[in-house]
This record gives sequence, C-alpha cells and structure tokens, in this order.
Amino acid sequence: MDLLGWIVGWSLRQRALVLVATLLLIIVGVRSAARLPIDAVPDITNVQVQIITSAPALSPIEIEQYVTVAVERAMTGIPRVEEVRSISKYGLSVVTVVFKEGTDIYFARQMVSERIRDAEDAIPHGYGRPELAPISTGLGEVFQFVVRGEHHSLMDLEETLDWYISPQLRAVPGIVEVNSFGGEDKQYQVVIDPKRLQAAALSVGQVVQALERANANAGGGYLEHNREQVVIGTVGLVTSLDDLRSVVVGATPQGVPITVANIGDVRFGARLRRGAATMDGKGEVVVGVALMLMGDSSRVVTARVKARLEELKPTLPPGIVIEPYYDRSEMVNRTIRTVVKNLIEGAALVIVVLLVLLGDVRAGLIVACTIPLAMLFAITLMWLTGASGNLMSLGAIDFGLIVDGAVIIVENAVRRLGETHAQPGAPPLTGERRRAVIQAAAVEVRSASVFGELIIAVVYLPILALRGIEGKLFHPMARTVLFALLGALALLNS
Repeated sequence: MDLLGWIVGWSLRQRALVLVATLLLIIVGVRSAARLPIDAVPDITNVQVQIITSAPALSPIEIEQYVTVAVERAMTGIPRVEEVRSISKYGLSVVTVVFKEGTDIYFARQMVSERIRDAEDAIPHGYGRPELAPISTGLGEVFQFVVRGEHHSLMDLEETLDWYISPQLRAVPGIVEVNSFGGEDKQYQVVIDPKRLQAAALSVGQVVQALERANANAGGGYLEHNREQVVIGTVGLVTSLDDLRSVVVGATPQGVPITVANIGDVRFGARLRRGAATMDGKGEVVVGVALMLMGDSSRVVTARVKARLEELKPTLPPGIVIEPYYDRSEMVNRTIRTVVKNLIEGAALVIVVLLVLLGDVRAGLIVACTIPLAMLFAITLMWLTGASGNLMSLGAIDFGLIVDGAVIIVENAVRRLGETHAQPGAPPLTGERRRAVIQAAAVEVRSASVFGELIIAVVYLPILALRGIEGKLFHPMARTVLFALLGALALLNS
C-alpha cells in the first residue's frame, strides 16, 4: 500500500481503497492474534508412542526377559518407524516407538495398538498387560498440585485424588490424563498366619482360589411370574472387610467351614510403594499432575483446570485442600509479557531512530507504519499455518529487517523532493508534481530494496531444512521472520 500516495493527492476512491485494505488487514490480524495458540517455548517432542506395562513384584531382569523383549519384537516392522527403545524397571516396562517427522499421531497409535495384541499373546499370563500412554508430549505437564490434609492419612489423600479429583479433571477439555505421585494405594489385604494355615491343612493357593471364586457376581437369566420378568442373579462382590472374613476357604473333617477369619487377619493396607513425594520439608504429600492433549493450547487448558478445581474445592472432604505449585500459564504469561515488552521497546527504538535519521517526521511515520502492518500480516499467516506464538517465534522479530526496504524508498523520495525544491527557479511543488517525483524516486530504488529483502529472506531459508529437534526449535523463528518479510515486501510493492 503506497502510503506516500495518501499525502500527495490521491483521489477519494484511491484513498478509500487504501483505507479499506488497511482496516481489513488490521481486523484479520487482530482476530488471528486472539486465536493464535500461545506457549512459552516450541514443543520439540518427536512423534512417539509409549507402551507401558505394569508387572508388580517382577525384578528388572524378569521385566526385560518376559515383557520388554516381547513388546519390542511385536513393534518391529511398523511403517515409518525410526527407533524403538525401552527401559525396564522394577515392576515396570516402558517401550517407546519413535516415528518419522510428519507422521500423524493417530495413525502411529493405530499401528502400535494393532501390534499390542501380538505382544499380549507373547507375555506370560499374569505378567502384566501392555497399554498405550496418553497422547501427550514432554511439555504436556501443564498443571501440578498437591493434596494435603492435617487429619487425613496418605491413604485417604490418595483415595480422594484417584477416585474423586482425577475423574473430574479428566473430563476437562484438553486433559488426557492425571497422574499421581506419592501417597499410599488402598488395598484389601489378607494377612495369613502360617501356623493357623498349617493347622487347617490348607495352602496359600487354596486361599487365593477361594477369594477369587467368592469375589464375583453371576447372572441366572430370569423367571416369568404374573406377566413380569424377575431377574435371577447372585451377588458375591466383596464390599467390606467383613465380607472377606466370611469367605469360606475349606472345611474340617467334621464339616465345619473354615473362613478367612480363622486363618489370618483382614485389614486395609497400602500397596508396595516405589517412592514418596515431600514438599517444603513438611512431610509427605500426594501429588497430582494434569497432562495436556498433544497440540492443544497450554494457557487455555490450564485456565480450564483451575476453574474446575475451584468448583471441586467446596465438595472435598473436610480438612483436605488442593495447593497448586506449578502452573504453566504463569510461565507462558511471563514469557509473553517479556516478548511483548521487547517488541514494543524495539519498535519504539526503531521509530525514534527513523525520525532522527530521516530528518522528516512525516517520512518517519510512514516507514513506522510498516512495522505493525507487517506484524499483523505475519500473525495472520502463523494462525493459518497452525504455528504457535512463543519465545522463539515472536521473540525473533527484527524490526530493522522489516523496515529496511521502506527506509530505502522513503529516504530516496525525501532526497529527491529536497533536490527538486532546491533547484533555482523551480516552480512550486503541486500535488501532481510531488506525486510524480515520489513515484520516480520509488521506481529508481524499488529493485534494490526488493533485492535487499530477498537477500535477507534467503539467509533464513536454510533453517527450514533442519530436521529433528533442531528443526522443531528453529522453524518457528524462521517462518515468522519470513512471514514478516513477506508482509513488508507486499506493503512495499503494492
């Protein structure tokens, strides 16, 4: 948009077209900025799918031998796979399948889920069942909090988190999983007395089989009576400690039933722990971590999580409180404030330098108009291409590069106007003659200014050839600068 023409006598129609186009660019740019996903840094996580298998009580060697190897073998031959790596810990196997860049994550998960069936057949019965990890990334932990209660045990806190808070948070749009750390998992435990078990002539296996048989419901169809159907079934699910104590394990030679209460004790207990979580040196706490869906906006999702937690707080058991200690939106907001502050200061500095060096307020303001319009153009293209605004993309803008071509044209126009006005006996600069001088000055240096912009753009093009982590880290910077240069070039030549 030749803004110089605005001040040298363009017709009313031409001015209206310039004004409408400028307003349209501003409106579209502002709407794009409002919808642009915002984050602190680019997500450099590659396309990967994790298979997690929990096998309690197995050593790392057994996990590797019976679980991890079976899963790795099942994953061989999947299309577009770059790497398969694994880690085997006590009671836990994690196999990571890395796909080539550009692979659709849902296609990758579909391929892996089809192969998991083969892995299940290869894993011995009772040694765990492989499952897919949530669709999240390394930056997916957007909100972390602790659950505390002065008069509540770690088992009560863990139960509240797992059975009340987590299901509510998983219903929040953008949240795929809520992990917990620390605490104690509540279990029904049967502590057998070896002497009483031996006196009853029973084995541990018989006790286990009796508990499995007694903890089940069964259906028996229905009976018709007076034009009604009466459903028949047996209810055998264990719902209390007394139900466990009453389970019949065997009988004496005289036919007297032997129950679980006769051979041991039944109680609530904690599952074998693999670690603990503490905070501020004030003892153990239970930690909850909300994981965001891959590709979602962390700031928006975090706001939803905080709103849901505020709704949950009044309904929590008395004495239990939720204390956030990591909020991704705070880091994102601080980062964006820093970026915006630097952009404003950089634009102001460039404008001041333009006004001083050009020696003409009107010319300096005309060049300065290129900065916001080119930025709105770049933000619009970022939104259209699905890019996010972060420290690397927005913080890499150099306003000196954007106004370089405009400075050349405007400075040459100011020089030509000054020379024309200084010629002895020269007629006054009417609107038509001023316009002709400015047009001639712009045409004189337009090729050089365009060539300079293209040279700057060519410098950033090799960055787009980067792949892997380097590409994910630096692509946003290169794309944003190229978008801004494209906008400046369009403004310069329109």
